[in-house]
Amino acid sequence: MNLPDQGLQLGWTGKTAAQRVARQTPFHALEPVSTHGTPGSGNLLVQGDNLQALKALLPFYKGRVKCVFIDPPYNTGSAFEHYDDKLQHSQWLSMMLPRLELLKDLLSADGSIWVTIDDNEGHYLKVLMDEVFGRGNFVTSICWEKIYTLKNTARLFSEQHDLMFVYAKSLSTFAMNHLPRDEKHNSLFKNPDQDSRGIWQDSALHARNFYSKGSYQVSSPNGKIFTPPPGRYWTVSEDNFRALDDEGRIWWGKEGGNAPRKKAFLTEVKATIVPGTIWTYQEAGQNAEAKAEIKLLFAETAEIFITPKPEKLIRRVLTIATNPGDLVLDSFLGSGTTAAVAHKMGRRWIGIEMGEHAETHCLPRLQKVIEGEQGGISTAVNWQGGGGFQFMRLGPAIFTAQRRIAPDVSFAALAALVWHVETGQPAAHALSAALLGVHEGTACYLLYNGVLGDKRPAAGNVLTDAVYRHLMATHPHAGPLVVYGEATQMGPARRAALRLTFKQLPYDLKQLQSGGT
Repeated sequence: MNLPDQGLQLGWTGKTAAQRVARQTPFHALEPVSTHGTPGSGNLLVQGDNLQALKALLPFYKGRVKCVFIDPPYNTGSAFEHYDDKLQHSQWLSMMLPRLELLKDLLSADGSIWVTIDDNEGHYLKVLMDEVFGRGNFVTSICWEKIYTLKNTARLFSEQHDLMFVYAKSLSTFAMNHLPRDEKHNSLFKNPDQDSRGIWQDSALHARNFYSKGSYQVSSPNGKIFTPPPGRYWTVSEDNFRALDDEGRIWWGKEGGNAPRKKAFLTEVKATIVPGTIWTYQEAGQNAEAKAEIKLLFAETAEIFITPKPEKLIRRVLTIATNPGDLVLDSFLGSGTTAAVAHKMGRRWIGIEMGEHAETHCLPRLQKVIEGEQGGISTAVNWQGGGGFQFMRLGPAIFTAQRRIAPDVSFAALAALVWHVETGQPAAHALSAALLGVHEGTACYLLYNGVLGDKRPAAGNVLTDAVYRHLMATHPHAGPLVVYGEATQMGPARRAALRLTFKQLPYDLKQLQSGGT
């Protein structure tokens, strides 16, 4: 049955309100607290509510995150313990929906999101993500072997796996990598005939797909006659088969009487392999390994983190989804594993954690990474330390309840919001001048907080002819202009002649902001 791209949609108590949450969440400022390691690295550890923090990141990072990895609460009874089952389920879905919507906005056109979950909410999450990201952008679901031993105390089945849903921002532009070959894959190559071209692996020469030139007999070196099994066909023509045999690329077995198989030499195969959807604990780590990693870092408080993810699992995700220098985001940072692995792998990262352990656990863990700690994947990636990050806290809302600009909001914070709301684009850098930039031929200016050097209410923050002349002298632009400020003393006719649109703070900005995220 062919379903539309969006597929079926979930309905739950409170969904209508949840659909408005992302749009109605106010923009907050992000306040720097401290810098660790090399300044200017671009890595951010943010302490604060992750919904508000994601909204605060939009003016700077919309469309710039290559990979989102999140390990949200699994809703197994502890996250919303004060609610009955039905409301607990609805509460979880209402929590996830606006966060997924904001994460989608932050993803780059070729980016992807990876979400771990278990069977308790997994199937509902799949339908919810179909709705947010589009069913046509579903990439795959991965089964990760988080526990490799059976628990005989289990009442029914011994649970051994988690799920991981992978969605692209846009499947048509999604970019991913294959995994590097390792000794496990290379160990399948042998050289029983001492071929001078090196070790090789054999594969069947027949398949079920019909091939018009794939029905013929072949004779082995010891005279046995072979045809494809019933319902199958040789995968090469008879002429190509003879050529392969002449080149010593057909394996007939040690005695020369086995069915023919094609030889593929290790020197000729790709250096990478296509990722599978079943990730064993040997490949991607497991829960006990993750807990051991945390215990080494935080011996006395390791039990705070009930189900941390192993560094090996995150490394596998980032190997497939990113390249060095790409930006990785985890808005449920927990113990800090995603940021630690991204740092060791040479990726840029943003981690958000609302609890106190953003400061008591994530911060010291990432400091240890900079110092060169050798746990987790450090040896595998030859991590020796270095780099840096900035620790930030979620600051006040940019607008007060009375719809005014909060008095402590910096020019840079408001400027980033103005630019984002006006253009739909993230700020390319920290904005500090009245000219915020030029978008599609229109220059955008902000008069706020004495940016022109005059903090009198009736001076630099108010658009007058004198202020206009000053702007054109210091930040000239020949095309149309948009100017944000407290007020204007220039009449409509004068503004029209100058192709100047004036927008009053905070009212016009609030009105524009309410139109979307």
